[in-house]
Amino acid sequence: MPSRIDDLARNRLEKLSRIRACGIDPYPPRYHRSHTIKEVLALFEQGGDLLTRLAGRITASRPMGRATFMDIRDGSGRIQLYLRKDILGDKYQLLKSLDIGDFIGATGRVFRTGSGEVTLEVADLAILSKSLRPLAEKWHGLTDVEKRYRQRYLDLVSSEEVRDIFFVRSHIITAMRRFFDGRGFLEVETPVLQPVAAGAMARPFSTYHHTLDQTLYLRIATELYLKRLIIGGLDRVYEIGRVFRNEGTSTHHNPEFTMLESYEAYADYEDVMEMVEEMVTFIAEEVLGTAQIQFGVDKIDLSHWERITLREAIEKATGRGDRPGIDIEQYPDAESLRGAMARLAAEDAPERLVADWSGLEKMSRGKLIDKLISSFVEPNLIQPTFVLDYPVELSPLAKRKPDNERLVERFEAFCGGMEVANAFTELNDPIEQRERFREQEQLRSLLGDDELERTDDDFLQALEYGMPPTGGLGMGIDRLVMVLTGKQSIREVILFPQLKAKG
Repeated sequence: MPSRIDDLARNRLEKLSRIRACGIDPYPPRYHRSHTIKEVLALFEQGGDLLTRLAGRITASRPMGRATFMDIRDGSGRIQLYLRKDILGDKYQLLKSLDIGDFIGATGRVFRTGSGEVTLEVADLAILSKSLRPLAEKWHGLTDVEKRYRQRYLDLVSSEEVRDIFFVRSHIITAMRRFFDGRGFLEVETPVLQPVAAGAMARPFSTYHHTLDQTLYLRIATELYLKRLIIGGLDRVYEIGRVFRNEGTSTHHNPEFTMLESYEAYADYEDVMEMVEEMVTFIAEEVLGTAQIQFGVDKIDLSHWERITLREAIEKATGRGDRPGIDIEQYPDAESLRGAMARLAAEDAPERLVADWSGLEKMSRGKLIDKLISSFVEPNLIQPTFVLDYPVELSPLAKRKPDNERLVERFEAFCGGMEVANAFTELNDPIEQRERFREQEQLRSLLGDDELERTDDDFLQALEYGMPPTGGLGMGIDRLVMVLTGKQSIREVILFPQLKAKG
């Protein structure tokens, strides 16, 4: 039996045939409007008689016999149309073939109705595009979450709030560029297809280049190419671009996402920390007008960042009452730390650890510490916080701390219960960097972990020519947008999030 949607679509096809039978092209190649709706509304408020030529999608229609009120919307706003049979003549009959969702063009003068609404009295009407499928019922928006993501165009059509998120996202990126440009950074572009998937601990996507007869990888980071530019004498560089990691999806993860990376010669991670605090405050004030925001039930001050060492953060987060938490410095190898984590899981028995901590026996010490961070530390860091000084096993590209060879000068920035940035004083000793890569390769072979760092010989060769002391930063733009828009899922701030193909 045909569905109601099928009947509505069939009815629209019949209307399409009627339009064509009148000798009218329902999909004309062009229509030149004189203003956007937002421009017309602003000009009218400034006073004066205004003749305009507008275009937009029909969002409401209210027939009243020999007159009809319609609402149309373009990318800038909404306006009411007033259509009268005595003005439009035969064209008034076209209204019977129009539906919610159709695009039309309207020419006329703007006036204010008795109820005070700015309205266009239509003197001429044009059909620009006939919609063959009905839109979301009554313009209340899509309620099927998966459909919202799969058919984002319908989500955008039916929800002003959704449209606003992506306007804000664009303004955030623009403000970020303005911040870096103002500090003398040069925006650059580096390869998306790379012969070695290095620069981060992640499993890559691979592809095959037939002409080169070579397997290439979608980049998991831009780091090693940007550091080549520091070596080449470009002292301040940044890149905003897509990176790709072959991992699962969650409220905080999408396999392709937008990353900012910046590198500054003669800076260290302390300098980068100060820059991040300044940058986030600058962006919030530029885009939102304030650095004090609401995120769920929490009020967050983005102009003030707490600082805590990773050791302190883990010990504090894993402690319970009088029972001390895990002090990672007391567990110098994977086996001893694994035992401490097993005891913690057995005592607390949180259900989430059953899935999150499966396969502990195959994890390196660095990966075990990363599990502690994601399970205990990260979810509780709602207020802006820098977590400092990570174990060297977890940071193969970062420089060791002079006063503690087991740690590196690295921080991660957390806000809203998620990591938003990662940064370090960059390792610029080519001999030590080669040894770090070798250790990572050994661990991958031993543990079968595809996410461990890979050796990039071309980068090592570049490093042998000398790289000055450098501070580097990686920031997830999608997560920053989540914080600034108060969204709890990354899918809300990515126009087309990755979804599993329909059966």
